[in-house]
Amino acid sequence: MNAETYEPYMRGGRPIYHLPEEPHHPDGHSTMLGFWIYLMSDCLIFAVLFATYAVSSHSFAGGPGPHELFELPLVALNTAMLLFSSITYGFAMLVMDQGKKGATLAWLGVTALFGLSFLGIELYEFHTLITEGATPESSAFLSAFFTLVGTHGLHVTFGLIWMATLMVQVSSRGLIAANKRRLMCLSMFWHFLDVVWIGVFTFVYLMGSIQ
Repeated sequence: MNAETYEPYMRGGRPIYHLPEEPHHPDGHSTMLGFWIYLMSDCLIFAVLFATYAVSSHSFAGGPGPHELFELPLVALNTAMLLFSSITYGFAMLVMDQGKKGATLAWLGVTALFGLSFLGIELYEFHTLITEGATPESSAFLSAFFTLVGTHGLHVTFGLIWMATLMVQVSSRGLIAANKRRLMCLSMFWHFLDVVWIGVFTFVYLMGSIQ
């Protein structure tokens, strides 16, 4: 490298050179790569939780099983809420690409409402189960169920907090490159939660109810 492009300063009697501007990635490639690595680690977490549930799904300890506890119509409604939220987030990304700040915020708001509805139904299900005596301590099956579904619910909660934060940032600073990049990361996270829930709905609720 040509040392003339550096700015020198002295340390211990020796000249030290540094760039006038620190190197960075204006296209956000490093951010997206880091987020993909995070999603892969989250995949491992859910893989462990699914495996744990598979091992424990028949350990009822003399208590009720999934076909006695699960209300499929309610779970199907809950699934629809999350699927709709994924669709509306897609609309938000489309209008974001068109530079429409107001429409982006509106679709994010609709997505948040669907997400809150999903959480509300899930909390109602948990409350109903616990009221009936089906607590995480009742059996290995229920312990694995509450851990798996509850972990997904916590992810949705964190996603909604993240979404609200981004809505404030977009509202105040507009659709700048950094906000677009953050919305893209949240989009990957939200669709990832959708895919995980489809696995939960199929593997836990449907297969459990027909056994």
